[in-house]
Amino acid sequence: VQLVESGGGSVQAGGSLRLSCGASGSIYGDACVGWLRQAPGKEREGVAAIDSDGIASYADSVKGRFTVSRDNANNTVNLMMNSLKPEDTGMYYCAAHFTRGYCSRNRYDYNYWGQGTQVTVS
Repeated sequence: VQLVESGGGSVQAGGSLRLSCGASGSIYGDACVGWLRQAPGKEREGVAAIDSDGIASYADSVKGRFTVSRDNANNTVNLMMNSLKPEDTGMYYCAAHFTRGYCSRNRYDYNYWGQGTQVTVS
């Protein structure tokens, strides 16, 4: 499975961005897909994850502002980010795994990664 992120960019605080993660392979609908971010000098952290049934989880820091959704017909998972804050700045990665039974935001759970897309909030 190859993952490709798009939609990053620069935005002012309070603004919105929509990230998309496209994937090759028709089995993408069975995957747990996560969005993780890494700020300079900090560890990579999971911000959202969505399982094959569409059940999502969020980090406390983004709850109520970020929404993850999947479009299995088009093999994409989207992350809508509203009310962005400077502390949301970082490289955003989508990642996937196919192990059934759990779908967390733990970076060590994921086997497949995209190359990342930069989000800068000023």
